[in-house]
Amino acid sequence: MNVEENLERSTPTLTPSPHLRSPVTVRSIMLDVVIALLPAVAAAIYFFGSQALLILLATLAGTTAAEALAGLIRHQGIPLRDGSAVVTGVLLALCLPPTVPLWLAFLGGAFAIGIGKAVFGGLGMNVFNPALVGRAFLVASFPVLMTSWRWPAGGGVWMRQGFDALATATPLDLLALEGVQTPYVELFLGRVGGSLGETSALALLIGAGYLLVREVIDWRIPVSYISTVAVLALITGRDPAFHLLAGGLVLGACFMATDYVSGPVANRGKLIFGVGCGLLTMLIRAYGGYPEGVTYAILFMNAAVPLIERFTKPRLFGAEVDS
Repeated sequence: MNVEENLERSTPTLTPSPHLRSPVTVRSIMLDVVIALLPAVAAAIYFFGSQALLILLATLAGTTAAEALAGLIRHQGIPLRDGSAVVTGVLLALCLPPTVPLWLAFLGGAFAIGIGKAVFGGLGMNVFNPALVGRAFLVASFPVLMTSWRWPAGGGVWMRQGFDALATATPLDLLALEGVQTPYVELFLGRVGGSLGETSALALLIGAGYLLVREVIDWRIPVSYISTVAVLALITGRDPAFHLLAGGLVLGACFMATDYVSGPVANRGKLIFGVGCGLLTMLIRAYGGYPEGVTYAILFMNAAVPLIERFTKPRLFGAEVDS
């Protein structure tokens, strides 16, 4: 073998970047999110029975069908292996009341993927969180069906005589309409009315802890979001603990606002994003006509992400500074 042949064999082939490899994939991340949501799913089935499971299956059918159709239209096959459609379906189901008809859950799932993600070009291109897009669409289109609540069996036993007619209201509704505050233990465990996934703060915190340990989500967004809500509630003379446990705050802060695609990348941007979500949530809860504000707060801040990124992206080493 001559010298030229030896050099040719020993010289590695240069390929385009990136050259770093990681065992973390989109599929593994989505699997971790699904695992983290299992406690909330189990709590929803425990408190609301088989109807909760049927709603979950309906949203999953809607998201996977829309994902498959979008892939076929774009001539990309059926892109279901990454698991993103499953995560969207589970999250949307946890945002729905236990009384919604199954066709509505299916429609919401299809809209979440079709309009919330596919029209932007698919995974990684969407501006807004798809599950929240689906929920916002259903609330705007079917407000009566989306605001019909049912309390779990055994829930509401603490309520005074005379408020039994309000047993189908959520804790935020009860506070806004009648000034009745749900006990902390009921909110923490989940024996309250509300969407399937916003009832048990305990189940959601278990899942959030799993994601933090696995380093799937960054602490900055949920901590800044929740802290802002607590501080603003205290400043405005409201009960911070109640506003942290009631409604969809924990679900939104830990599972929706932390979405990789629709959230900021820079660390400072994540803090600003979380503070903005908390500010808008409390503004809607305190002064809006809608008792809950998590959905629209996160969607509004999703739209503000490009602006946040512009002012918080790190400066590249060696880049010139504008004078």
